[in-house]
Formats: sequence, structure tokens, C-alpha cells
Amino acid sequence: MANRCAWADHSPFQVLYHDHEWGVPLHDDQKLFEFLILEGAQAGLSWETILRKRAHYREAFDRFDPVRVAQYTDADVTRLLADPGIIRNRLKVTAAIHNARQFLEIQQAFGSFDQYIWQFVGGKPIKHAFVTLAHIPANTKESDTMSSDLRKRGFKFVGSTICYAFMQATGMVNDHTVDCFRYDQV
Repeated sequence: MANRCAWADHSPFQVLYHDHEWGVPLHDDQKLFEFLILEGAQAGLSWETILRKRAHYREAFDRFDPVRVAQYTDADVTRLLADPGIIRNRLKVTAAIHNARQFLEIQQAFGSFDQYIWQFVGGKPIKHAFVTLAHIPANTKESDTMSSDLRKRGFKFVGSTICYAFMQATGMVNDHTVDCFRYDQV
């Protein structure tokens, strides 16, 4: 059996996510928006919790279409806060809607969110060579810069640790440990 990053061997959700998505360079704006929202929702919780609710999040948030989410009203906030299939935290729900509006502004200014967000790593993934999970940082100078710029643009739930998790998820950094079978694949 192939070695896998130690964090990913705890459930079928984690194995599937690790083996097929985590660390794969992502350039699709709608998928980038999905990860931005899910990483913010995860704050203070386990990623396992988000993975278990991810399919329902897609339904509740119109498949993470930023145009549709940006148009959500107070009625949508009420609907989402009553939905047990997502994290029912008012600040996180309203931040997702607010961030959709900011996301559209970035698309307008840069041509795509992808064009904007990948600038923080010079347009190509940073490949680390970490031996164990203990070596992987919670944030980096790149995630600090990304967080600061997103905040200046009005985004919420985009602290440096959240930004670094976003960078890992979307392949902006390769933080698979060197003994993981995915390390050289992504």
C-alpha cells in the first residue's frame, strides 16, 4: 500500500479528498470560490466536518456560483441558518455572501480570480519538502501577504492560516510529505 500524508488516513472522506484533490493546482474560478468559502467555514472546526458537509454546501450555495451567492438576501441568510447540512454560524454565512461580492469585484478588476490569487505564488506552485506533518507551517509570508490583500479588498474569514489552508487545498503549495505517493504527482 502506498504511503499517504498522515492526516489523510482517518476516514474515507479524507482519503478520497487527499488522493484526488488536495494539492492539485486549481485554476477554475468557481472551484476557487468553493474552496475560499469552505476554508472560511472550517475556521475553528475540523476539515473532516467540512468534507462531510461539502455535498450539502454545494446544494445550499447554488453549486458555489459566485454570481448567484452575491445576490443572496436576508431570506437566504435565514434559509441557510436553518439548514442543518451546513455550519450554521451567522458570521460565516454572511461572510460567504459578502465574499462572493468581493470575488466578483476581483474578477472584474483582474479578468479572473485565478489571475489574481495565483500572483501570491508567482503563478506556479511552491513545492515544499516536508518530512512530517510537524514541519508544515500554519502560515507563510505568502499567506500573510494574501490575507492582507484580501482583507484590504473587504474579504472576511481570510486570516493567514485560512489562506494557507486555501493555498494547500488549491495546489498553490505542495505540502504533501515527501514520503506520500502524491508528492511527486502534484
